[in-house]
Amino acid sequence: LFLPSFQDLFGVSMVVPLMNLHIKSLGASHTVAGIIGSLYGIMQLFSSTFVGCWSDIVGRRYSLLSCILLSALGYFLLGTSTTVFLFAISRVPVGIFKHTLSISKALLSDLVSERDRPLVMGRFNAASSVGFILGPVVGGYLTELEDGFYQTSFMCASIFLLNAGLVWMLPWSEENTGNREHQQGNKGTDSFSAKANHDLHLKSATNGAMASDSLFRSPWIQVATVLKRIKGIACSDLWDIFLVRLLMSVAILLYYSNFSLALEERFGVKPLFAGYLMSYSSALGVLAGCLLGPITRLYQHNTYRILLHSSTLTCTLILLYASALSIWVVILSSTFLAFSTTVGRTCIIDLELTIGGNEASGTLLGVGQSVTSVGRIVAPLLSGIAQEFSPCGPPSLGVGLALVAILIMNANKQKYCSHGNIKLKNQ
Repeated sequence: LFLPSFQDLFGVSMVVPLMNLHIKSLGASHTVAGIIGSLYGIMQLFSSTFVGCWSDIVGRRYSLLSCILLSALGYFLLGTSTTVFLFAISRVPVGIFKHTLSISKALLSDLVSERDRPLVMGRFNAASSVGFILGPVVGGYLTELEDGFYQTSFMCASIFLLNAGLVWMLPWSEENTGNREHQQGNKGTDSFSAKANHDLHLKSATNGAMASDSLFRSPWIQVATVLKRIKGIACSDLWDIFLVRLLMSVAILLYYSNFSLALEERFGVKPLFAGYLMSYSSALGVLAGCLLGPITRLYQHNTYRILLHSSTLTCTLILLYASALSIWVVILSSTFLAFSTTVGRTCIIDLELTIGGNEASGTLLGVGQSVTSVGRIVAPLLSGIAQEFSPCGPPSLGVGLALVAILIMNANKQKYCSHGNIKLKNQ
């Protein structure tokens, strides 16, 4: 699963930076380009919860293959888009079904024990991030060729088809394992995957029957089941977890929202330097994902404490950046912020799955993605308002939101520490 995750973001990051240039070359105005981009975000916002819940019902393999193939179709259509209308049409299947990484995370959650989950998720995120770092470089090179955008889009579609083949060849026949209890213990990282595969082979007949029953249900029954599970999430006691995720997401997005412009206005550095600094931070984020194992052992696998401390560090570093008087202070804050945000993102996902229970990991991850999408919609608006007052306005507002998230975590400390007692109300 690490290889498909790397290839997924590698292919996407080749295309995404070039899309604005391409749609403008087709004659679209800035307003039309913005509307199409917003529609994609809105489709992601509403579809992530439904697709995640659907993966709980029909099984990870079928849902993951469907999402990969439909995403490949979207990028293939993008490679044939010679008009603005075709460009907009090509974004529809991607906007609805590009949730491959979320379903992969849900599958990993099914396969590994609770104890090993933060480490595995950290490595999964690190593999994805490497693809995101390398993709724009390759895409920038290909776009210099004749019809470079179309070639890049077709290459991205081919990568998704390759991923579909890799998923098809995975060593389990059907893995509707969201309903089984996770095995816990002090097993090392090298042993958990072998154990998980062994368990899957032992249960393949039973799980295969369950997935087949779910797969061949009437679509209306599947929709009704999805809505019932989403209602269970809405009526559960997870509101504070998702609120913390929203607040921290918006805080980090505000930090990056005017990063290049603020550095130029405050310190007189060129946008190229800001680009190098962001690439440097991304590379450190990959390293942070690989270090989650030692960090979780240091904290004795207490996800709540790791999340609280990483969020506090993130808040402090954003404040340091907002009040920086030297570019070296900005570099220092960016260095440690790459670690704290990577650790925090992994821990909030782990806490969602731990407190929400193992029965609906796809649904939980889908709702989490929707919450993050809300942040992506809200953050630019808040950033624009804050920049009316000062270049330091967006990160200063981010500090305030991060503080609120930290207070919520402290107020609900008892619930986080006694995780596992809260179950979804959809059973």
